[in-house]
Amino acid sequence: MVSPPCFSEIYCSGPVLHHMQEAKLFNDDKHFVDMKLKLPPGEVLAAFQTLLNEWPNSSIPKTKLEEFLGANFDKPGTEFEPWTPTDWQDKPRFLSGIADEKLRLWAEQIHGLWKSLGRKMQTSVKDHPELYSQIFSPHPVVVPGGRFRELYYWDSYWVINGLILSEMTETAYGMIQNFLFLVERYGFVPNGGRVYYEQRSQPPFLPLMVESYYGATGNQQFLRAALPTLETEYRFWMQNRSITVTATGSEHVLNRFNVEADLPRPESYTDDLELVDGLSDELRQQLYMDLKAGAESGWDFTSRWFINASGQNDGTLRDTRTSQILPVDLNALLCRNERLLASFHRLLGNNESAALYERAAARRMQAMEALLWDAERGAWFDYNLLTNSRHFAFYASNLAPVWAQCFSQPDLGEKALQYLKASGALDFPNGVPTSLRDSGQQWDYPNAWPPLQHMLIEGLSKLSSEEGKKLAFDLAQRWIKTNWLAYQEYEYDVNGDGKPGGGGEYEVQLGFGWTNGVALQLLDQYGATLTSGGGRVRSDLLLPLVASVALMLR
Repeated sequence: MVSPPCFSEIYCSGPVLHHMQEAKLFNDDKHFVDMKLKLPPGEVLAAFQTLLNEWPNSSIPKTKLEEFLGANFDKPGTEFEPWTPTDWQDKPRFLSGIADEKLRLWAEQIHGLWKSLGRKMQTSVKDHPELYSQIFSPHPVVVPGGRFRELYYWDSYWVINGLILSEMTETAYGMIQNFLFLVERYGFVPNGGRVYYEQRSQPPFLPLMVESYYGATGNQQFLRAALPTLETEYRFWMQNRSITVTATGSEHVLNRFNVEADLPRPESYTDDLELVDGLSDELRQQLYMDLKAGAESGWDFTSRWFINASGQNDGTLRDTRTSQILPVDLNALLCRNERLLASFHRLLGNNESAALYERAAARRMQAMEALLWDAERGAWFDYNLLTNSRHFAFYASNLAPVWAQCFSQPDLGEKALQYLKASGALDFPNGVPTSLRDSGQQWDYPNAWPPLQHMLIEGLSKLSSEEGKKLAFDLAQRWIKTNWLAYQEYEYDVNGDGKPGGGGEYEVQLGFGWTNGVALQLLDQYGATLTSGGGRVRSDLLLPLVASVALMLR
């Protein structure tokens, strides 16, 4: 069933959105849908109908649209008031564990950036939600920065971990409460804090956020209050994003990204219209849904979601078929979530509920090893539902079960380490690229993204072998060194040793959100041994270094 469009006839669908975006009044389609209404929506729609009646047989002149815009809309960002986190303090304890003086000073500077990323919504967003595309959230937020003027779901996991290291547990608590509030309102966490994101989610990291906060505070009352809401979100993923697959005579249930809303994305409206140009109605609707599913994955966009006409993992953005792929990382994350929900229930004395989630995790692990694991190659691979086969290209996500510790035998993790070493993905000086395919998309070569680096490093560090732990440190050293050099020279507008990433739908952002969080976590974990030393980082575990791999820092 196709989901109905979100309720706003201005921000989500309808003639105002269509004409404004088609006129390309701004470089970025997101600009218009982030603007605030000056008048109630009904009055704005009536005024626009009058304008349409004046130009019945031709397009409305750009000057008239600009006049209409000025009369009816305020610029983006007016929904926020300045807010500096009240729990920010000068010298959090983790800084003292960083041995390298230059890295310690840098960590202090990163810690200082939290003050510039805090946003508090004006009460008018709560009192007059119809005037805004912004979804009201009761607590202040830390935003990614740049064009991203609202909270985002999976980005916030690394932000929250960074805040906790910075001893800003009150700010972290408020952000988690915002996500719990959204689940109670929608049944899931939307992709981001805008009404045009209401039909899709993002990788469900909320249980891990709760784990991080509970680990820092031991607040069992908080855990008890949050748990029913975490279960509501889990049910959403199992009821709306799961599929049963039969393989080797057994039925397995795994999850996928799948958004059944067949209109262009409002925030990328003209990009989507251009992409579907010339397609049949059926293929156009399918592509709109799969583009939204790609956005739900957090990897928007990537060759990972391509399935061409012959069923191969190849093609261009028009071949995006996200909903027809069982992703390794989503299922690894849900496996970790199931174990977390079990452990939360055990902590609270709910042994029956804990056993239910433990069984769910065991079933998922069995399904992942039946459908996603490839014994010959020694890694997990996305599963194509159209051809009932795996996609064997390298993506950093192929090792997500190592991070989630979702495998039945210890040797699977060690085999995955050998797969990584042989893959060619360690050939680059600045980090592990998202893929080895140069598709022109942001979530492909040569871009390296902070959360994927962190998940790889965390996973490798949990392996029992010294080789895994050594590689984890080497990759941490490499990533920290690249970020540090980029910050010194370009303050994250990275070139040279850390060139800015490219491709995709928008310019490189000067936001810091999850980049900060990942850097602080690695500086905390490895602070005693990381160095800022001169030259490029080298390692006996990595193949000879070749041309610089670009960084997309957000």
